Amino acid sequence: MTKQQVQQRVLQNGKPLDLDKFEWDEKTNTFSSEEDYLVIDFSDISYCTFKTGSYCTFKTGSYCTFDTSSDCTFDTGFSCTFKTGSYCTFKTGPYCTFHTSSDCTFKTGEQCVVVRRDVYEVIELEENKEIRLNEYGKKGFTYIDDDEVEKAIKLLEEKGRIKKGKIIT
Repeated sequence: MTKQQVQQRVLQNGKPLDLDKFEWDEKTNTFSSEEDYLVIDFSDISYCTFKTGSYCTFKTGSYCTFDTSSDCTFDTGFSCTFKTGSYCTFKTGPYCTFHTSSDCTFKTGEQCVVVRRDVYEVIELEENKEIRLNEYGKKGFTYIDDDEVEKAIKLLEEKGRIKKGKIIT
């Protein structure tokens, strides 16, 4: 995939991200940008790496790696690895690993693990059970309503950041 093709999959404020605001490595399928508020639709693509700022929304295939700041939303396939800040929302398949901070929300498949950096805690996630990590500095989590992740995605749809899981062009 060329950088111009990637540009059509990455939006900021409803428009394709300027070419000078991101890097794309075709050999490793690595997307890098320091920009915030990106909407990235790689839903039909696996084996990618993403390095971004905060408030980003991702829809990707499987075997992806994410290194982001806080307040991001992820809807991915399986066997993904995440290194994020706080207040992120994850809806993933099985076999994922999460290195996060506080106040994140998870709905995952089987055999996923969260490693919290703020309190040095490891949490084995239960398949199809939604949890929210406790606030900063407080170990543990709480189970949440099954619809809460979908509500977060719906809110993003209402704000025009995503539309039925697809980027608005």
